[in-house]
Amino acid sequence: MKAIVLAYHNLGCMGIETLLRHGFRVEAVFTHPDDADENIWFRSVSRLAGYLGLPVYAPDDINEPECVALVKALKPDILFSFYYRRLIRRDLLALPPAGCLNLHGSLLPKYRGRCPVNWVLIHGEKETGVTLHYMTPKPDDGDIVGQEAVSIGDDDTATALYEKLIPAAGRLLDRVLPLILAGTAPRVPQDHSQASYFGGRRPEDGLIDWRQDATRVRNLIRAVTRPYPGAFTFRHGRKLLVWAATVVDPAASASAGAVLASTPLIVSCGKGALRIDDWEWDGSEDTSLDPGTVLGK
Repeated sequence: MKAIVLAYHNLGCMGIETLLRHGFRVEAVFTHPDDADENIWFRSVSRLAGYLGLPVYAPDDINEPECVALVKALKPDILFSFYYRRLIRRDLLALPPAGCLNLHGSLLPKYRGRCPVNWVLIHGEKETGVTLHYMTPKPDDGDIVGQEAVSIGDDDTATALYEKLIPAAGRLLDRVLPLILAGTAPRVPQDHSQASYFGGRRPEDGLIDWRQDATRVRNLIRAVTRPYPGAFTFRHGRKLLVWAATVVDPAASASAGAVLASTPLIVSCGKGALRIDDWEWDGSEDTSLDPGTVLGK
C-alpha cells in the first residue's frame, strides 16, 4: 500500500519506522522546518527520512496548491499524520482512496486540539493515551480506528508522559496496521457530546497563579517544566522560573504567594503550600527569598 506521511517529533519518527516495518511503501514524507525559537530536544524526521532514502519536503503550508498537486501526482493509497502540526484541508484529504489517518496524543474525544500531553497534566488527569482516527476538515473529530491507554503517574512531567506514549503508539500501530492493509480496520464514530478541545500553549501561559490550590499549581509546573519554557512568577518585576515542586502542608496560614520558609523554599498557595525543589532567576543574579516575601507582585 502506497502511503504519504506527514510527520514531526519522536512520534513522527516512530510512525515512519513502523509503517516501513509493516510493509507500507512510503512515497514521500512531509515535515516542518525547525523553529529557531523552539528548544529542539526531539528526533529529526528530516534526518531520518534522508537516512532511509525517502523523499522529504518541509513546506510552510502543505495545503498550498503546489503541495496538493505533488501528493496527487504520487497517487497514494493512504495518508498518515504523526504529530504533524498543521490542520489538513479538504482538497488534500480527498486524494487517498483509503483515507487519511492521524495519530493523536489523547483518548479522543477528550483533549482534541493542540498540546494534549501538557493539558492532561495541567488538569490532573490520571489516564491518557493515543488514538488513531480518520481525519476530517475539523480537528480530531473523525472515526476512531483504535486507541491505547497509558496511566499518568503523580510525578510524570510532560516529557516523561510523552515517552510513555511512544511505545503505546507503537503497540497501537502494530495492532491496527495489518487490519488497514487487509481492508478490515474498524471505524467507530466519536461521541461528540463527550468532546473537549484545547488550543496551543504559549510561554506566557506558564504564569503561576498562587491563588490556586497547591496541587493545581504543581500540575502546571510539571506540565511545562524542562524542556518546555517553564512555569514562572515575579518578584518586583524579576522573573523567577519554577522547574519542580512538591505539595506540603503549610505550618501556618498565609496569603497566596507568600514565602513561608527559605531553606527549603516553601510558598503558600490558595490552599496548601509548595516546596520549590528546583528554581532559578531568569537572566539575572540570584537573590534570596526571605520569609514574608510575596511572589507574584
